[in-house]
Order: sequence, then structure tokens, then C-alpha cells
Amino acid sequence: MKTNNVTKKMVLTAMLACLAFVLNTFVYFPAMAPFQHFVDVLAAVLVGPWYGCAAAFICGVLRMLSGRTIQAVTGAVFGPILGGLIYKKTKNIYLTFIGEVAGTGFCGAMKWFYGLDAQSPFYYIPFYTPSAVVGAGMGVAVLLILKHSGALGRMLSELS
Repeated sequence: MKTNNVTKKMVLTAMLACLAFVLNTFVYFPAMAPFQHFVDVLAAVLVGPWYGCAAAFICGVLRMLSGRTIQAVTGAVFGPILGGLIYKKTKNIYLTFIGEVAGTGFCGAMKWFYGLDAQSPFYYIPFYTPSAVVGAGMGVAVLLILKHSGALGRMLSELS
């Protein structure tokens, strides 16, 4: 019996959300969540922009339930959307990196999402961008290893 591809993508989305939550919970960096961006890049390539956004949203809600702020959700959802759309159009892993960093480091860091009284609308960019660069770099490294081994192609063909 062949499993529906939508079901496979939903299961992988849930697994990626849980992976991001566990890594962000047990490997803690003050004011940084590089493993969220790591998983965002993986999700953008493996399941696409909308499932990637769902994985980031689920992880962000779980992180909020464990005591984090709303920034756990709003800062993470733009990266996989932009990175996933770029990957869908170009099939270029390096451009997915740029999409994640731009989506999270700039779009997700804008002050008007939080309603906080920050000095500038760009107040959070210096905090979000380094985390996005480190995490997205780790995601690209894993994807390149998978690509060179041939596993990425098999995974993508199984999910499409």
C-alpha cells in the first residue's frame, strides 16, 4: 500500500518541528536559536515553504509554552517561507541559505511584529541575523552532505 505524499510531508514536518524544539531546549545559547534556522533550511528544501512554515510555527508555539516570548514564533516563520520559495524556484541550496537569513534576520526581526517600544524598527536585526547565519550554515552543510551522498535526491523523490 502506497502512503500518500501529503501524509509523508505532514509526518516529516512534525518530526522537524520536534527536532528544532528539542535542540533549542537542550542546547541553549543566550538570545540565539541557531537550531531553529538549521531546521528551517532543512524543512524549506525537504517539505517546501508552507510545511516549513508550519514546522517553524509548531516549534515556536512549543517554545512559547515552555516560557519563551512571542519572538519564538514570529522570528522563525519567515525564513522557511522565503527559503522554500527560493529553493522551489531555483533548486539552489546556497540561495536557500540567503532566503533563510533574509527571511529571519530581516523580515522576522522587524519591530512592528512585536508591538514593543524598541528604539528603531531595525532593533532586533543585530540579534537575529547572527543566529540565522550560523543555523542556516549548519543546515546547508547537512544538505550538501546529503546531496553528495545521493540521499537528498532519494529523499526528495520520495516526497514529491
